[in-house]
Amino acid sequence: MILVTALLWGLAGVCVKSISWGPLPIVAVRSFLSMWLFAFVKKSFRVRLTKANLIGGTLNTATSILYVVAMKLTTAGTAIVLQYTAPVLVFLYAVIFRKRKSSLGETLLTLAVFAGCALSFLDNLDLTRLLGDSLAFLSAFTFAGQILVMNGEDCDAQDAIMISNTMCFLICVPFLFTETLAWTPKNIFWLLVMGIFQYGLANVLFSRGIHHVDPVEASILLTLEPIFNPIPVAILCGEKMSTLAIIGSVIVIVSVTLHGLLPRLSQASDRLSDT
Repeated sequence: MILVTALLWGLAGVCVKSISWGPLPIVAVRSFLSMWLFAFVKKSFRVRLTKANLIGGTLNTATSILYVVAMKLTTAGTAIVLQYTAPVLVFLYAVIFRKRKSSLGETLLTLAVFAGCALSFLDNLDLTRLLGDSLAFLSAFTFAGQILVMNGEDCDAQDAIMISNTMCFLICVPFLFTETLAWTPKNIFWLLVMGIFQYGLANVLFSRGIHHVDPVEASILLTLEPIFNPIPVAILCGEKMSTLAIIGSVIVIVSVTLHGLLPRLSQASDRLSDT
């Protein structure tokens, strides 16, 4: 389930780039379709409006809108890689606010992540691209907050996602009527793919599968998303990342993955030492 989730989430780039609309109408339709799919799976539209669910839903809403807008302004590959720094931001939160001790390896990998981000920003200093990169990086902060809230015992991830779908739709639906939208077969096809599969089904699979796998294993499987994301965009839309952006992306992906693995590797080393 987590593997398929990563591949479906990775279709975001090609979906957004293939739809000629602005980002907010895209979010409105995607959220509407996802909302109905989630309700069908849950067999109900009802959600528990707890504080944690509302905060998780609000953060997910911000992440969704920022990410889609960012992909319209910068390359899909750069947008997902900048958002992929979220796990490291969660780590920094734990270090700063929860007084978690940081090892030398974790500190070095954290610095490597931000060095990779800097390379991605330096790839193109065009104002439009820079704004897109900034929004993508901002979405990493809201995504990190979403991870912290939704991992809490008092938050129901499915209810939070349902709340987010509703909020995204209500915020973005006015833009369906303020923009001139082309309802072409191509746009409709990619909107359906995005709403039903890339976002709706992916979130259903994630909310179910995440409870049955080890968090480290899940983080490794989800690494496929930023790796896979630029491939269909390059094939179907002709959008390619520069050498500098690719180098920055590789640094971020490898560093974040090792960052997630480091505690497990450290525990294994300690067990060997004890033996």
